[in-house]
Amino acid sequence: MRITQSMLAANSLRHINSSYTQLQTLQNQLSTGKKITRPSDDPVIATKGMAYRSNLSEIDQYKRNLTEAYSWFDNSEAGLEQVNSIFQRAKELMVQGTNGTNDGQDRQAIAREIEQLKLDFMQVANTQVAGRYIFNGVNVGNAPVTQNADGSIASEINADPFSVEVSKGVSLRVNINADRIFSQESFDFIDSIQAGFENNDVESLQQLSTQVNDYLSTLSAERSELGARNNRLELIENRIASQEITASRMISDNEDADIEKVITDLTIQESVHRASLSVGAKLIQPTLLDFLR
Repeated sequence: MRITQSMLAANSLRHINSSYTQLQTLQNQLSTGKKITRPSDDPVIATKGMAYRSNLSEIDQYKRNLTEAYSWFDNSEAGLEQVNSIFQRAKELMVQGTNGTNDGQDRQAIAREIEQLKLDFMQVANTQVAGRYIFNGVNVGNAPVTQNADGSIASEINADPFSVEVSKGVSLRVNINADRIFSQESFDFIDSIQAGFENNDVESLQQLSTQVNDYLSTLSAERSELGARNNRLELIENRIASQEITASRMISDNEDADIEKVITDLTIQESVHRASLSVGAKLIQPTLLDFLR
């Protein structure tokens, strides 16, 4: 086979163009810090990267759900603490009101304070987080407790659990058993205390005082259950944090270029490229046409 000058030139140009392509690839890796800049560079890396990023996006959503769950827990705990203060104060007033040193006028004044405690109790029951009533089960769009035109209070608590998915396949209840705390019986109980003071009925107040302790025990149990779920949420949060670190590392291992290796390869490729240009210049000698110009 006869090797012509044009064949030498074409072959030399082909290798030089290939060298330019390799230089461009290495320079892109050095400037971006990534192994590829488009899926066609390496479909396997691109496919794995999509899967890893999808997993990371899922973890980010769970982190947002965790924040929402913590918000419900924190506001629920604050509400229960307020309820505890309300009934502790009611208990103090009942002890004070049944004391023989108080007369009917004093008990009327205490009745007015009990009434204010009842209204405060209603406001706690209607606590909202981001526009949703946290003490009304899944019926978060409606207030669980309302005040009628005659001043009486009506409680229609939804007792269904409101859950948030905090991890893959794991949903955690974030609301309390509000029907145990804000039921109609609870408001009727406060009404009975208020009526006992208004009617100057010491015997009735003495009987009701024992029920306050029962209510406070129920309240304490509900707070304990809420605390247990909050502790579990913290464990889930720690696991999610570990999963996020693992997912980020997998993305980095899959997509990030080894900068030290890229610099070394780029230096070698530049040397090879300069050598190719030098050899090509020597191989492609002037032809007769060059002298005829």
